[in-house]
Amino acid sequence: MMMCLAVPGKIVSINDDVAEIDFGGVMKKANVSMVDANVGDWAVIHAGFAIEVMDEDDAQETIRLWNDVLDHDGVEFK
Repeated sequence: MMMCLAVPGKIVSINDDVAEIDFGGVMKKANVSMVDANVGDWAVIHAGFAIEVMDEDDAQETIRLWNDVLDHDGVEFK
């Protein structure tokens, strides 16, 4: 069985429908055509697409929960 994960990242730039997303210092591109997103927003990214825009408090809580899950290996997602 395969599990898909969606994680929040901060939008640092948008060009047409493609955004640069910061995942704790790792920059990735994602399509934002399915959401109303702006630079500075936090977006949940899945399979290269933004599927939800969330406020910073919710994004930070999600990241904290991911860190709790990853903590057993000493890995930290920022």
